[in-house]
Amino acid sequence: MSKFGSYREFFPYYVAMHSQPLTRRLHALGTLSGLAVAVAGLLTGRRRLLAALPALGYGVAWPTHWLVEKNNPASFGHPLWSLRGDVQMIAMLLSGRDRELTLIARDWLAEHPEHRTATNSPAPLRLVA
Repeated sequence: MSKFGSYREFFPYYVAMHSQPLTRRLHALGTLSGLAVAVAGLLTGRRRLLAALPALGYGVAWPTHWLVEKNNPASFGHPLWSLRGDVQMIAMLLSGRDRELTLIARDWLAEHPEHRTATNSPAPLRLVA
């Protein structure tokens, strides 16, 4: 796990660990679904529904790391910064900035090849003679 001196240094790493658009979309789906159920629980007095936020959020997000990204969730090493990163990443996604997230991930992985996986590191193009 990389060491980071600030959240500003951490965020590009966080985005890089979510390099695939499918991963980011599934994270948003899980987090926003969990949030909706938790809010419904608050509004209806069914407080046990508050557990939906972490259950749906992490229940959707973590498997995408293993199945889509082929990496481990960043929250294992940096839980609070990961939560903040998730909120920022989802906000960017919802505001139409998914391409920017792809570029952040690509640039960070180019500078840190030790974090590349088969999923986030496309094969080089080959010229056919």
